[in-house]
Amino acid sequence: MNRSRRIAAVAALVLALPLPIAGAAMASPSPSATAPAATAVAPAVFHGELPRPTGQYAAGEEVLHLTDQARTDPWVPSAGPRQLAVSMFYPARPGTGEPAPYMSPGEAQGFVATRVPAGTGLQPQDVVDTRTYAYTGAKAAGGKFPLVVLSPGFENPRATLTGLATDLASHGYVVALVGHTYEDSGETLADGSTPGCALCDTGAPDSLPDSRAKDVSFVLDRLTGQHPAWRLAHLIDRDRIGMAGHSIGGASTLNAMAEDRRILAGVNMDGGFWPPVPTDDLAGRSFLLLGKESDHAVGGGETSWGKAWAGWKGYKPWLAVAGTNHSSFTDVPVLAAELGLPLPPGTTTSPDRGMQLTREYVGAFFDRTLKGTDQPLLDGPSAANPEVLFQHP
Repeated sequence: MNRSRRIAAVAALVLALPLPIAGAAMASPSPSATAPAATAVAPAVFHGELPRPTGQYAAGEEVLHLTDQARTDPWVPSAGPRQLAVSMFYPARPGTGEPAPYMSPGEAQGFVATRVPAGTGLQPQDVVDTRTYAYTGAKAAGGKFPLVVLSPGFENPRATLTGLATDLASHGYVVALVGHTYEDSGETLADGSTPGCALCDTGAPDSLPDSRAKDVSFVLDRLTGQHPAWRLAHLIDRDRIGMAGHSIGGASTLNAMAEDRRILAGVNMDGGFWPPVPTDDLAGRSFLLLGKESDHAVGGGETSWGKAWAGWKGYKPWLAVAGTNHSSFTDVPVLAAELGLPLPPGTTTSPDRGMQLTREYVGAFFDRTLKGTDQPLLDGPSAANPEVLFQHP
């Protein structure tokens, strides 16, 4: 599918959402072109709060600022070497540390200005103060843990996958949540600046999945190399690495796995694949497809999943979640509900339920593939989760 067709397809998708902050399944038009009118009245006071993590550990959080001196920024070459902000979540001791902000002030300002409809009353500080149940300065738990890299959707800052990141950390994972600079509403860099989206007016270029794969390989180098950039890198089990992403972040997970054999398992949350799809390079590694029913179900309108799935060898469950929309696998619907905004037409799965199912199935997949623990949840339909339809077990 060429760029213009991708932009048109995603414009129709975004217009159906309560907030224009869902992240595009493929390329995305500018926010000004797609932002729907806000019809709901925001609460007098916004109490932003993500669901509590469900594991035995607390979730610690630190932000790393990394610079790839060997690579010029692909989107803004005048900026010099590629710079990334990476939120590191880790298993921590309960009762230690201080509540972590949801975003930096600069990130929150860009998010509200470009991704939230006018008239909601949401202020940047409200976003900063959203409760995440992650803690800065928290004491790390003992042991070594698998590493999972997370990549957000196009135009969405990395923070919109915080709910999943904290839950994975609470279940014994180190999580590297990558902000892909110039591809979203803003990521605060080492110098304190928060550059906005350089690509949003034109749509994502065809080279974006490969660029994200390079970002991820660089992050892995800096976390697992001989002289790691993170002070808690000793927590990482270098032999157990996975990756998950939403939208283009999910599609790019396959590109990252094709380029980097260190990634043993991947998850695509509702992201259409961009051709060419490098399925031959998976070499028997595991991959989970987790998406909404309307597009990705067998016989649905989106065909890239079926074509890609048929070409893979290895463990490859494909799950469709009834009653969800594109953003249901992120924090976005939870925040929208707390603003008093209605669910998009046809959405019957509540925001909290969408996050619960995302956490359960992504966590179970990595438990099986990275920890080697039995996960009956992935064996077939569950009476406890009737929304989850097994396209292929």
